[in-house]
Amino acid sequence: MASLDVVVTCYQYGHFLRECVASILAQQIDGLRVLIIDNASTDNSLEVARQLAEEDCRIEVAAHERNLGHVASFNEGIDWAKADYFAMVCADDLLTPGSFARAISFLEQHREAGFAIGKEILFRDGEALPEIPLEGEAQWRILSGPDFIADRCRKLYTGPAVVRTAIQKKAGHYREALFFTCDYEMLLRLATFGDVAETAYPQGYRRLHGTNLAVVHQLDRALDLGEFEAAFESFFQNEGRPLAEERHLDRLARRNLVENAYWWGVRDLTKGRWRAGFSLLRFAFTRSPILLFVPPLGFLCEENRPLYRLAQAVQKIILSSRKYPQSPSATPPVKRTNSNSKIAG
Repeated sequence: MASLDVVVTCYQYGHFLRECVASILAQQIDGLRVLIIDNASTDNSLEVARQLAEEDCRIEVAAHERNLGHVASFNEGIDWAKADYFAMVCADDLLTPGSFARAISFLEQHREAGFAIGKEILFRDGEALPEIPLEGEAQWRILSGPDFIADRCRKLYTGPAVVRTAIQKKAGHYREALFFTCDYEMLLRLATFGDVAETAYPQGYRRLHGTNLAVVHQLDRALDLGEFEAAFESFFQNEGRPLAEERHLDRLARRNLVENAYWWGVRDLTKGRWRAGFSLLRFAFTRSPILLFVPPLGFLCEENRPLYRLAQAVQKIILSSRKYPQSPSATPPVKRTNSNSKIAG
């Protein structure tokens, strides 16, 4: 089988690191190298990384003396890579059994594809890993680069990816200006170099815990959508400019962000989350003032019984405003529970 270089980026994740690396070493790839990049962690991350390197000669460690940020670690990994294929894994995440081997096997048979990407399963730290389907049920499809980009303009999600190293080198480094969405923009950029292999089969697990960059950021959905907006703008102003001019995919991305903001805002208002709801609606209205008068019903029509759902949303907002008669900037009162109660997500 072809060779694979995997970069594991780590900051304060010493308690997750060993499990993450074990999921990589279990991939049954002969030509495997793993580089753990510790970004000046103050916990035991570096100690665990060096222990792992002593236990397995395929593991190398790079230790930063000061925190350079995760984007710098990503780019260091790109410069280090020299195998046939390249992948990056965050130290708090895991791979499903055989995921990278499946991806490489498919890419070896389909040379027109520049990278392979799959689904990821979310799980909460401390809980058992969710069960996954039998390995034999994995199915792959080939998308053209523009079709993959169009799909990502409609649906904001990523997943574990294996990239041909030569393609990754051509795409270049991650952009430091895109702190939270540099990985999303990179997927769009990689797709300009050829077809994409995609599977709905779970290729990895994403662990949810209190210090996830993404989880912390998504507490403010308006801010999160702003980061995606910056990623799309960066892409379509640079490598994706031909797709903006020929297929107007930049408009598709912008419309999707606005419609998401509008309906997420409506949903928050129905739940009495005034501050979050009005923040999202402000995002939508500033980018598409027409929404003040005409809601984006096309987005709603993708749901079953759209008119019923719209009427239901309006009714919930009215009932919620009566329950929490506060100013738009206020938040509903917190329901107090005893110290042993779980916090609902």
